[in-house]
Amino acid sequence: MRYTVQKRLVIFSFLCIPVGLLVLFLLYPTVKLFQFSFTNWNGISESFEYTGLKNYITAFQTPEVWTALGNNFLYFILHVIFIPLEVMVAVFLNNKIKGSNFFRSIVFMPYILNGVAVAYIFSYMYNPINGPLNALLGDMNLEFLIRNWLSDSSVVNYSLVAVSLWRFSGFHVILFLAGLQSVPADLYEAATIDGASAFQKFRYITAPGISRVIEIVLFLNVRGALQVFDIPFLMTQGGPGTASTTFTVYTIQTAFKYNNYGLASTLAVILMTIIIVFSMLQSKLFKGRDE
Repeated sequence: MRYTVQKRLVIFSFLCIPVGLLVLFLLYPTVKLFQFSFTNWNGISESFEYTGLKNYITAFQTPEVWTALGNNFLYFILHVIFIPLEVMVAVFLNNKIKGSNFFRSIVFMPYILNGVAVAYIFSYMYNPINGPLNALLGDMNLEFLIRNWLSDSSVVNYSLVAVSLWRFSGFHVILFLAGLQSVPADLYEAATIDGASAFQKFRYITAPGISRVIEIVLFLNVRGALQVFDIPFLMTQGGPGTASTTFTVYTIQTAFKYNNYGLASTLAVILMTIIIVFSMLQSKLFKGRDE
């Protein structure tokens, strides 16, 4: 057998398994997802009927869907507002201070905690009867701030977003810290010799140096905000009513609580489309700035 043929056989053999797994666990489910989005399948029966665009029309005409998207948007916008604070913490930890490795570990710790554990911890913190948060507010003579944090529809989403910020901000800080450490120290030394202020160093050296990290964090924020599920599902089940229902929680409830897999598949397709569109817009925005 010629060497060229042997080389092609080896390449084909190595590619066969990963390509097969890709087709089996990614392409095939995606195709079936699109197929079910045009049906009335209930997830149990062997047969279903094609309903055309009915599920898509129903999805856009359902008020709960827009409420859920609004809740997702609150997660996104508050995470974006926290980015400057995360960068400031990363800049602080990037300095040679005593115990910086300890503080980096503490900052990253919430991210590695299990979502169920985080939900139970904050369910206890927010407990209106014997929760530490309301007790602390009472000790500080701030009784007017005491709330039923998980059953008051006016504050429940902010309570859940606070949990999300506590859990994921540390991970973003570590990403920014990695970006800061990739910026050459020579640039800062040259700027210092030229008499640049701290703000000018940040504007002209630090910010451009971590622009790629900011792009990644924004993408993670978009994807995370649209896919947030475990914290609201475990802590409030989307309640009270639908006040804290996110898009993914509503999709899961549609599929497994109401047995409407056709509509749930449609919602999943819409979610995937939104993430792709936001990612393309974000890439185009940052690409334009780089140029």
